[in-house]
Amino acid sequence: MTKGQKRARGERAGLTRERVLDAALALVDRDGLAALSMRRLGAELGVEAMTLYHYVPNKNALLDGLVERVFERAAPLAAGGGRWRPALEEYAASLRRILLRHPGVLPLAMSRPAVTPQTLDAVEGGLRMLRDAGFPLGRALDVLNALTVFVVGHTAVEAATARVNEEGAPGSTAYLAQLDADRFPLLAQAGRDGHGADDAARFHYAVRAMLAGFDA
Repeated sequence: MTKGQKRARGERAGLTRERVLDAALALVDRDGLAALSMRRLGAELGVEAMTLYHYVPNKNALLDGLVERVFERAAPLAAGGGRWRPALEEYAASLRRILLRHPGVLPLAMSRPAVTPQTLDAVEGGLRMLRDAGFPLGRALDVLNALTVFVVGHTAVEAATARVNEEGAPGSTAYLAQLDADRFPLLAQAGRDGHGADDAARFHYAVRAMLAGFDA
């Protein structure tokens, strides 16, 4: 079969759900979320769009699967009760790294709750870890939700402002250095000294502060 030629409808071509989701993720990485459709994804995999419904029943299931594929690559939410803070810190750091590699999925991570069994398995593991550490169930769920929402939101802002910061446009710390030092002395100094320019440092500081608060 020549390159790009589609297989007959129903022919599985060795596909798996994981391979379908990975192909969808690669398509979104390359062309953006708006480019994702069952027909386009089928073309990427060399099969008819109908073949994909053996693995994802509809477009919504495909989008949920993309969220699952990203979150399941984060550090596992499992550790002994006394190790919950390092486990959550590594989870947050790894989730940020993965989302920065796949920024096209950020709108889905912000708008679609965890619904697939695989994603819920990770949540269940995190709740079990926090319960073992002495957290009441409701508070454990609050901790996971608050931390995950912070990671997704911070990463979304990082991805949206990356180009601005690189080009030194208004809003970047380089721009702050050019402010009127008489009117904005602290902001101007922050810009000159490079304070606030390191997204990763700010992220990790905030995560550690959140975890310290949860511990208290």
